Amino acid sequence: MALIDKFKQISEFEFRCNPFGEMRVPAVIYSSASLLDDMEDKVFEQLVNTACLPGVVRAVYAMPDAHSGYGFPIGGVAAVDPDLGGVISAGGVGFDIACGVRTLTTGLGADEVLAVQDTLADRLFAAVPSGVGSTSSVHLSEPELDDMLSGGAAWAVNAGFGVRDDLIHLEEHGRMVGARPDFVSGAAKKRQRNEMGTLGSGNHYLEVQVVDQVYDDEAAAALGIREGEVLVSIHCGSRGLGHQVATEYSRAMRKALPSFGITLPDPELACAPIRSELGRKYLGAMRGGINCAMANRQIITQFVRQVFDMTFTAHNGLPLVYEVCHNTCREEMHRVNGAEKQLFVHRKGATRAFPPGHPELDESIRDLGQPVLIGGSMGSSSHILAGVPGTMERGFASTSHGAGRSMSRAQARKKFKGRDVLDSLKYGGIFIRSGSFRGIAEEAPGAYKDIDSVIRSVEGAGLARRVARVRPVISVKG
Repeated sequence: MALIDKFKQISEFEFRCNPFGEMRVPAVIYSSASLLDDMEDKVFEQLVNTACLPGVVRAVYAMPDAHSGYGFPIGGVAAVDPDLGGVISAGGVGFDIACGVRTLTTGLGADEVLAVQDTLADRLFAAVPSGVGSTSSVHLSEPELDDMLSGGAAWAVNAGFGVRDDLIHLEEHGRMVGARPDFVSGAAKKRQRNEMGTLGSGNHYLEVQVVDQVYDDEAAAALGIREGEVLVSIHCGSRGLGHQVATEYSRAMRKALPSFGITLPDPELACAPIRSELGRKYLGAMRGGINCAMANRQIITQFVRQVFDMTFTAHNGLPLVYEVCHNTCREEMHRVNGAEKQLFVHRKGATRAFPPGHPELDESIRDLGQPVLIGGSMGSSSHILAGVPGTMERGFASTSHGAGRSMSRAQARKKFKGRDVLDSLKYGGIFIRSGSFRGIAEEAPGAYKDIDSVIRSVEGAGLARRVARVRPVISVKG
């Protein structure tokens, strides 16, 4: 049976599977029929399994870019009520805790940047360490690590990486409260000691982009975005620390399941009641991971600004447009069965998209709605969107995080050669810098879904609205 046949089509961009078996709530996918038809069957299986978690409410959701992940589908959203025995799942957050995207404006025109494209690409690649096991010039002592895990981007700004205004444009203003460095292991801290200010590998990137289309003039102007100007986007997360936290707590949760009386259709969904000691410890460690990711991107931002200072006689200082995270679990107020409830919302490979007027948005963007940054592949466009009314009822105010893979990394390596991808992109005006041909092959544009189809589905489903589209001219990859 084709994947699309397992759902009832509710509208052009909404498909629903009513509960069966051990499911507690329906499973919903926001997607076009064509994108859904190309999704792996594993997405359906994992979404159904997620709908079996204790305390899950309303529905579980998959975004248009969904593909299979560890337990939860990537592009999956699930909210749980602690009053109903709701659980926290390390697999439902992901192994790169708070991986996310931040975008900066430069005030420079495309011609100014393209005139020094080669030089700028080389300098960015030299300034921002990337790749597996990459280390930085920033070395933190044990007390500094704990301060960073508590303080996030705010800690980084106080340490001289960036300016106070940066924090206005970050979720939680750059600091996730409730972080507990004491619940992060020594092994996790050791992995992070020399990794602050590094991109890592995989789909992470540092891109120089040109705004090639504006869809909403008023929203773009409010964000400082102008057609023909250059932006810089940074996509990375919590590096080795986040991975270690996820690994350790997933193992501990799996071992503790019998003591909680929880049985699961897939052990990769291993979880703990939010109000258990293990659940409390994971939440504290995960929030430290969120702060680590925000601090990491803040340090990289400073490195990027230094390169632009070196390369251009004048620019605007590279202020932030915004930053979003897409591997988190956050406490949020949502309406369930007619009542406002404090829920814990897992978003794995999904971006928060609060609507206009939401009280958690900074006053500077409250009327606009939360900015959303959705990356494409290194050979395709990325998009800037904003939240719309009604999103609290659609996917718990969530939307896509990227284009979404259409083939695994192993499949991509078999189909593409890194050198060929590099040459093809350069011919198209996109300069790639990477230390790995293997990594370039894995991240070939052909290994991803069509980003424009994903964005049409996002907008068609009422998850967010388009503000601007950007195209890459330089991409630094791991």
